[in-house]
Amino acid sequence: MTTTRMSKKASQWRVIDIVIAAVLGVACGLIFVVWNSIGYAWTTAFDALTPGLGGFAIGIWLLGGVLGGLIIRKPGAAIFVEVLAACVSAALASQWGIATIYSGLAQGIGAEIIFAIFLYRRFNLSVAVLSGMGAGLGAILLELFFYGNAAKSLAFNAIYGSTVLVSGAILAGALGWFLVRALARTGALERFAAGREYRQEV
Repeated sequence: MTTTRMSKKASQWRVIDIVIAAVLGVACGLIFVVWNSIGYAWTTAFDALTPGLGGFAIGIWLLGGVLGGLIIRKPGAAIFVEVLAACVSAALASQWGIATIYSGLAQGIGAEIIFAIFLYRRFNLSVAVLSGMGAGLGAILLELFFYGNAAKSLAFNAIYGSTVLVSGAILAGALGWFLVRALARTGALERFAAGREYRQEV
């Protein structure tokens, strides 16, 4: 079998991939529903201290794409999980309505680009952190050009952009990577490369 054929087979979605991606999307969506209130309160409180500082709360909303990419390891997984999570959040009375789905798409694309840059072959902590930051960059750009942040001050955007990237790196990237390892430890990922890698390590 040629390398091209092997790569094509590795990129094809299995039924189990679709099922687990859907489960991840719903689970992350439920997390988002809880975080919608907590994160909004956090953002409001931090912005009251320094406008833009509320970006530290954004990372949890970026988690779906990172988890999808790290576990499924197939093209489109980060987008699929993040968008599905956003749809669940929007359906369960998110205060941002349909805009939640637009955000999920932008964030999922941001995470997906990082996994694509590494050709869906590297899934270590560094890549996870970068994917969280990529998701954060997607959120920043969407809010900058479509939600009015471009009209705000340079200081606000600099602080907000920096804190979102840091939050994405930690609360989505690093946290996502450790969550995947925790799941692998339970044996729940035995049918995925993430689970087999953990087994080889121990």
